[in-house]
Amino acid sequence: MSEMPTPVELLQHLIQFDTTNPPGNEAACIQYIRELLLTAGIESQTFEKIEGRPNLVARLKGSGQAAPLLLYGHVDVVTTENQDWRHDPFSGEIADGYIWGRGVLDMKGGIAMLVSAFIRAKQNDLDLPGDVILCILSDEEAGGDNGAMFMADEHPELFENVRYALGEFGGFTLYMGDKRFYPIMIAEKQICWLKATFRGDAGHGSMPIRGGALAKLGNFLTTLDKKRLPVHITPGVKASVEAIAGELSGATALILKQLLNPMLTDTILDVVGERLRVFDPLLHNTVSPSILYGSNKVNVIPAEVSVELDGRLLPGYSPDDLIRELHQIAGQDVSIELIRHDPYPAEPDLSMYNLLSDTLKKADPEGYPVPLVLPGVTDGRHFSRLGIQTYGFLPMKLPPEFNFSASIHAANERIPVETMEFGTQAIYSVLEKFQ
Repeated sequence: MSEMPTPVELLQHLIQFDTTNPPGNEAACIQYIRELLLTAGIESQTFEKIEGRPNLVARLKGSGQAAPLLLYGHVDVVTTENQDWRHDPFSGEIADGYIWGRGVLDMKGGIAMLVSAFIRAKQNDLDLPGDVILCILSDEEAGGDNGAMFMADEHPELFENVRYALGEFGGFTLYMGDKRFYPIMIAEKQICWLKATFRGDAGHGSMPIRGGALAKLGNFLTTLDKKRLPVHITPGVKASVEAIAGELSGATALILKQLLNPMLTDTILDVVGERLRVFDPLLHNTVSPSILYGSNKVNVIPAEVSVELDGRLLPGYSPDDLIRELHQIAGQDVSIELIRHDPYPAEPDLSMYNLLSDTLKKADPEGYPVPLVLPGVTDGRHFSRLGIQTYGFLPMKLPPEFNFSASIHAANERIPVETMEFGTQAIYSVLEKFQ
């Protein structure tokens, strides 16, 4: 058998495929992974909704003592346009102890770990408790319509009896106080895109109109900038905050615990500021204005203007809840319509959490695994419709000065070289022990 690339070498190869989405162009990258699997003696299939945008599925047979386990991730990446990079974002260059390139964090680094652990299980003839399914996807960065959504809708038979999956995001290092935490994603917020429309008198640009549609829109945007939506303490976030606070002491622990008091939540977030910013979207439904529509002529005051809102719902909440909350802070003089809602289950299945937590404790005895609700979304929302609980579990042991969340989708995205084997071995350990 030909020698397999190390996780680091595999990641470098994956980065060198420019899979910027749009348009994606994932075919060559996925074909490379397919050939790598075949060299290791693993057959695979590909499935396409649109030609040139394949999704790969491979399976290792287990003993049948456990339900199949799904490993999945996407190879498309976001743009590097207008970003100033210190190293070519599609070179996979190693410098200063890091691998640099677009997608090393989101999520070709994770793909390299998953594929490496999967191949390692085959090479070592690992006695798997159940089948392990590897699914490499296209199109996550544009919503997953040609990737995970297509696979869940059109090929659900491939995932029959699967209860649990490992995917993005989770297992990365989060430092608070003097402690190193490893958040394991157990749930995620829901996409809830909205369009808010305002109406007023139209007119000629030479005759200003006070209080028109644009003024109403301006007031609405100012309100969103100054006011949060109501506080919600959901079970997953409560468990996360309590777990972190339980390992800390003194003022830091007290402040974290008080985040769970709805009467104090927003005050604490305002006073403490940047240090607790990560918790802000986990304690509220949120909307971010993104696309504006108005007049198409400079000398015409529009009678109607709109803004599209990137809304994100906490698990257990509905689009009607978000629309009601927006009306509560912005009044009734706005028409709000739903553009897209991708639901996510309100209650996570935590049956596999202890195994993942124990795996990280063994990998890093000085680390503290904690549950995480992700403020963004992943392909997990599509697989959840099949009854599959995704755990964000791509372990990365990062240095204290490394800001994980600020590096995703940004210039100079990079990952420490040594964390690739750390993550691969942790995933392999799960393959040995899942039930």
